[in-house]
Amino acid sequence: MHPTEPEPTPPTSPRPKPTGWIRLWYAARHSLDGLRAGWREPAFRQEALAAALLLPAAFWLGRTWVEIALLVGVVLLVMVVELLNTAVESVVDRVGPQWHALSKRAKDLGSAAVLLALLLCVGVWSAALWSRLGH
Repeated sequence: MHPTEPEPTPPTSPRPKPTGWIRLWYAARHSLDGLRAGWREPAFRQEALAAALLLPAAFWLGRTWVEIALLVGVVLLVMVVELLNTAVESVVDRVGPQWHALSKRAKDLGSAAVLLALLLCVGVWSAALWSRLGH
């Protein structure tokens, strides 16, 4: 090794992975941290508040357990996709604040995913309302 080259740093050993009930405890804590982080996002808050109204309404609107599950499922899908979109945006923002075509593409794709989930939700709920109230 040349005298001006820095000493190589030894690789750090990863922290041992928890197992069993401890792993479940850590997973639950990380999930709650994620929900708290999501709550700080205005779009997720709006969707969560809409869910607070729509989820109970699903039990009134749905006639069978399948209909109720579909109505609940599409609402939860919107929230899941919003959380994933927020995760993508966070990673892109961590990389750097400068504009880059791939960063824009990643954020646009996440936004498109949320839009499609919202359109699916609106479509399913509209069809259920039409079926229940339109006839």
